[in-house]
Amino acid sequence: MSTNLIVLPIVIPMLTAIVCMFLYGRDIRLQRMVAALSSIVSIAISLDIFCQVLDGETILVFTASGWAAPFGIVLVVDMFSAIMVLMANIVSAACLYMAFTSLDKAREENYFYPVWFAIMMGICGSFVTGDIFNLYVMFEIMLMASYVLSVIGCTPGQLRESFKYLMINIISSTIFVVALALLYGMMGTLNMADLSQKIAQVEDQSLITVCSMIFFVVFGLKGAVFPLYFWLPRTYVEPPAPISALFGGVLTKVGVYAMIRVFTLMFVGNVGFTHKIILVVAALTMLLGVFGAIAQMDFKRILSIHIISQVGYMIMGLGLYTPWGLAGSILHIAHNMVVKSCLFLFEGVTESITGTGRLKEMGGLLNKYPVLGWGFFVAAISLAGIPPLSGFFSKFVLMTSAAQIDNYWIMAVALITGFFTLFSMSKIFFYVFWGEEKPLPEQAKTVKWRRMLPCCFALVLISIGMGLAAQPMLEVALSAANQLMNPELYINSVMAVPGVRG
Repeated sequence: MSTNLIVLPIVIPMLTAIVCMFLYGRDIRLQRMVAALSSIVSIAISLDIFCQVLDGETILVFTASGWAAPFGIVLVVDMFSAIMVLMANIVSAACLYMAFTSLDKAREENYFYPVWFAIMMGICGSFVTGDIFNLYVMFEIMLMASYVLSVIGCTPGQLRESFKYLMINIISSTIFVVALALLYGMMGTLNMADLSQKIAQVEDQSLITVCSMIFFVVFGLKGAVFPLYFWLPRTYVEPPAPISALFGGVLTKVGVYAMIRVFTLMFVGNVGFTHKIILVVAALTMLLGVFGAIAQMDFKRILSIHIISQVGYMIMGLGLYTPWGLAGSILHIAHNMVVKSCLFLFEGVTESITGTGRLKEMGGLLNKYPVLGWGFFVAAISLAGIPPLSGFFSKFVLMTSAAQIDNYWIMAVALITGFFTLFSMSKIFFYVFWGEEKPLPEQAKTVKWRRMLPCCFALVLISIGMGLAAQPMLEVALSAANQLMNPELYINSVMAVPGVRG
């Protein structure tokens, strides 16, 4: 169905960034008001878009200037895209609230809000684009803004890790351009629906498979899969909690989204080879990520490294390549966007109270801050996959999918990863909240920690709600997975939209 509505998830953050630029140097409360209003409107629009595609048959398409696919710029929203846009805007709003209440004035006044919404423009654009070149463009918008956001404050650690982050993404973007050139040279188009049709007509898929593996490396670098995750742990530790929460909860999921999109729509001619590699990489990502986390004794670093192991679950469903497997991946992405961001926000509250993130220097917070402690506990066990929270059901669907095709070894890997995730989350809880009460610095008396909690508990409640509504959530995810497994509806929706054909 042709509609202009799906332009708004890109246009609204773009306009917000521009308005906040013009407000630079004025009362910061004006920028906060604009940012808050923009976030509310973005959630409302993304919810409307989600409701429009909820029937599992409607796919929304926008063609720029009336130029129909494959000649013009095309935006496309199916159920998977709609879920990603909605969850990204919800998480962004929660992280922004944390920024309102915790970010120091110097950072907040130094183009924080324009850059934030530039990132959201790139994120939402990546989710709705129907052209793989424009996917590259949106990636670059998102990454350039993230470079700025990661160095706001200019601490030595931020500058050091941001430089590494910049270098690795320059390499990744260069490989991306090479892959695009190779694909365009073979197929003569970069529209993803058109590519899907033309790739399917190629008799010898060997060169296509090579090209697909190059894209796998590109998106693997963005999504932090084995062995391409080396840049992530320190990069996400250095920024303040609201920024780390957005990066950890949303940014890596863009790479995972792109991987799922191209390996269900375009690169499906040699599934026995490509998706088997994806499954092996998923297993290694889960195991090495969780082993790295349990070896740490820093609150924020444990959470950062756990991003890696959770990405393994997300691409596990893609490697299994069944409707249930993809449904499990979609559920796990949505769950992790909420819970991972929530845990980073809780870490920010505890660090603002204690003045440190080192576990051995913390302890006994549960006595003075029981609401904070038990809120973290619920989010932590959700990440570990304890019922009836959202993390349990996404992992259950993934393992059910593996059992359906007798793939028991990946089930064992997922179970082991879940056990060690629980172990590392328990370590944080016992060191930080249980344990012996440690003396708090003087700053703890002045920290307005209660003002920071609403955003944390909003995400906790969403995780609980996703768990209690497991059946309708699974139905939505299965519907989205069936669309991915049967891309004809996507292709027909894009190619059938009338317009100028050149």
